[in-house]
Amino acid sequence: MLTDAECRNAVCPPEKKRQRLACSGGLYLEISPGGSKRWFWKYRKDSKEFRMALGSYPDVGPKDARKARDIAKGHKTGGANPVLIRKAEKMKAGNPEGDTFKAMAVEWFALQVPNWSASHATRTNRNLEKDLFPVIGAKAMTDIHPMELLAAVQRVEERGSLEAAKRVLDTASQVFKHWLPMAPPQYRNITEGLKARLTPRVKGHFPAITEPRRFGELMRSIRAYKGGPLVRAALQLAPLLYQRPGNLRAMEWAELDLEGALWTIPSAKMKRTVKDKENGLPHVVPLPTQAVEILQSLQPLTGGGVYVFPGERSHDRPLSDNSVRSALYALGFGKEQSWHGFRASARTMLVDELDADPLAIEANLAHAVKDSNGRSYNRTQYIKKRFEQVQLWADYVDKLAAGNVVNLVEHKAA
Repeated sequence: MLTDAECRNAVCPPEKKRQRLACSGGLYLEISPGGSKRWFWKYRKDSKEFRMALGSYPDVGPKDARKARDIAKGHKTGGANPVLIRKAEKMKAGNPEGDTFKAMAVEWFALQVPNWSASHATRTNRNLEKDLFPVIGAKAMTDIHPMELLAAVQRVEERGSLEAAKRVLDTASQVFKHWLPMAPPQYRNITEGLKARLTPRVKGHFPAITEPRRFGELMRSIRAYKGGPLVRAALQLAPLLYQRPGNLRAMEWAELDLEGALWTIPSAKMKRTVKDKENGLPHVVPLPTQAVEILQSLQPLTGGGVYVFPGERSHDRPLSDNSVRSALYALGFGKEQSWHGFRASARTMLVDELDADPLAIEANLAHAVKDSNGRSYNRTQYIKKRFEQVQLWADYVDKLAAGNVVNLVEHKAA
């Protein structure tokens, strides 16, 4: 274990970007060339390595750092995210006791954060820190006027973020709901009715081409795409596999069994609640032969790394969401077809053109559905049918790309 004297005398050699001194139990002190010294705890979750900041030396000495590590380790053992717990505690420590909006928000955040995903917690924290605390954070809950809150939310609208404005208002509403049980009897949730004063957004589905001839034109354009090989491959796989863009971007080589033609997406990566992410089954995606061939062609390029589609700037991150979107616009189809819209394209044409089993389609889409008898659809039990279906779809896409538009439903009837 590191002593205070060792920490005080530690330096970073000039030829190194950083120097790390191990303490114990995954705890280490990181020294920068400039002389700053920070404590980190390294831990693993879901076979991945993470690290958690525990403060700077000398403000936090070795003894306190080890104590903070033990507390974080206890949170992790209990199933909580230690980074989010520490963030909540840090917010709470910076607030005096009282019924200010900030104090109530910190209390509510700390109570809710163990049940949230990391992305939702980060977004909610941003709503508070960036948009609500600067305007009403220091005010007592009883002194906040509805129009003050509305002004804070409308500032978000002025940035052009209509959906973000609604999320900020919803965050404020949740804080008021948390406070109401301890509020004076005459007070109410002042956020009620404010949504009607926000700029309405015309909602629509993700753009998706569902007309076979036009979809065939899109496929020909994709196959003629002259951009980078990773974006080109992602463009080709998106319509074939019709999975969520985030899952396709973050596809890992370890998730693929190309000999068995299977892609197994861990539950933690799926669009599920925190509880379902931790306890749910993985989503198994059958791969048509065309998809296997595309993936095999990528192995010489990215097979030595983690991600099938690594980012251009950093191979430690997947391809950006904007890469395929920009490519669709470059091909002239950006307004007609979104990356996410390939799910709707496949679903519509599988039913209308190929007369495919809707339950198998929903299983491939990772939608929770029940059959006519009320039983949850078993994705593994019907894997053979799903293999047949994805191959039928991939072959149909090839026909559309070749300009051969055949409605198999009408063909069967004939």
